[in-house]
Amino acid sequence: MPLAAAPRPLLPLWAAVLASIAGGVVLDLAYPSVGWWPLAFVGVGLSLVALIGRSVWGALLVGFVFGATFYLIHIMWITRYLGLVPWFALAGIETVFMAVGSIPIALAYRWLPRRFPSLWASLVALPLLVAGVWTARELFMGSWPYTGFPWARIGMSQSESPLAHVASWVGVAGLSFLIVAFTAAAIEWGRVARFRDVRTAIPALGLAALLLLVPAFPTTPAGSLRVGSAQGNGPSGYFDPRQRNEVLDAQLEASAPLFDEDLDVLLWPEGGIDSDPLANEDTARTLDALSRRIDAPLIVNAATTRGEDTFNTSMLWVAGEGAVQIHDKTNPVPMGEYVPDRWFYEALAPDLIGLIQREYTPGTNAPFFDLDGIGVGLAICFDVIYDEVIWSGARDGAQVYMFQTNNADFRDTDENLQQLAFARMRAVETGRSVVNLSTVGTSQVIAPDGTTIDGLPAGEAGHMLTEVPLRAGLTPAVLIGSWVQLLLGWGSLAALVALGVAVAVSGRRDAKTPAPEGTGVAQAAD
Repeated sequence: MPLAAAPRPLLPLWAAVLASIAGGVVLDLAYPSVGWWPLAFVGVGLSLVALIGRSVWGALLVGFVFGATFYLIHIMWITRYLGLVPWFALAGIETVFMAVGSIPIALAYRWLPRRFPSLWASLVALPLLVAGVWTARELFMGSWPYTGFPWARIGMSQSESPLAHVASWVGVAGLSFLIVAFTAAAIEWGRVARFRDVRTAIPALGLAALLLLVPAFPTTPAGSLRVGSAQGNGPSGYFDPRQRNEVLDAQLEASAPLFDEDLDVLLWPEGGIDSDPLANEDTARTLDALSRRIDAPLIVNAATTRGEDTFNTSMLWVAGEGAVQIHDKTNPVPMGEYVPDRWFYEALAPDLIGLIQREYTPGTNAPFFDLDGIGVGLAICFDVIYDEVIWSGARDGAQVYMFQTNNADFRDTDENLQQLAFARMRAVETGRSVVNLSTVGTSQVIAPDGTTIDGLPAGEAGHMLTEVPLRAGLTPAVLIGSWVQLLLGWGSLAALVALGVAVAVSGRRDAKTPAPEGTGVAQAAD
């Protein structure tokens, strides 16, 4: 079959650059603190419109502009920790990935209509391929380099939208795919401009119905857990000046109103103890006394050292027994909790890298505690953004999640609200309640449907005593989420490569085939 002509750009290059700038700004507004979730569709749409018909270099340019605009705004909170250089560095590498990952999207727009120049291929197959390649880019950026940075996935923008429940079926990656697919389908419906033929609206309407009408996967009620939690608001930032055990004392003071309450467990946040209770006998005795005082176990967190390694460790602490179970953070933050390839980065920025003295070792133990027969899933701080950490907790038997975080380095920024949105999405995705507790806020208890049960504002010390619902049963997202990612990521890339090969082969064949005698016209080769 002869190849059709390559599609022309919808926008001239200068307009595509402006659309990419607008798209990056608008997409950021879909996430907290603004959180206008419908704008995710607008931001994605502007990005796609700018890529349609673009050359490789044109796609690289508009993708770079879109990525730079979005990330420089979205993660501006990094400047609160180490200043401008880390902000530019992280935003820069994410921008490069966004730009390079825009090329296969543009190729999908060029190749599929050439190989399959039918109306329905444009309305059905093209949006699905574009969405798959977009999702593959998200998955790559969330896993490399080192442990990646899966912070700004499109699906995560929907934590408070009526679409969040779809994540319980297909995970966050699947939700990203469906949002981009709907947006691309709506664009294609507008491009073909056959509005009188209602059939042409079916693909976009079908995806809209899938997003809006599929209910959350039901998990089974399994009782409740009476959880006390304390937000000490102590000086827990990396560079905060403090006296010895000042953070521990702040946590004790915030916990005091719970001393005479009936608790099943007392939860403290990440970094709620500023000494190692596994090595410091005074700290261990303090935790023993606290556990005895409330007549309940504790779930606490501190930096711990075992042998030559230092870990970011959560502990299930029982009076008289100490840490009966531990979980070490699975994915310490590169350039925050450790410096990978320190010799290389110190050569580039010795003063800046020299500020980061801690070197946490990645944990290998399960993110799960058995609390007197009740399964508790765990995620320490940024581990909440890693799918496998969350899913493995559910598969191990978690009936509730307890997320411990320390947002003190990012006080008064959007960071804690963005992270809270991720916690909310995890509740919906797994059909489990989440207790998301920060040293400095914002802390909340979130129901399995994503609604807020209890909460504490940022920047204030306080406590919560909450009857937290428990759930049993695994959502499809937990069971098949990794397969969904494999299909959407590698499957979409494989389809694109196969499409490119088919276009190249057909192009060579057409170039060798003379035009019919008398036409005076030959088919153009790609």
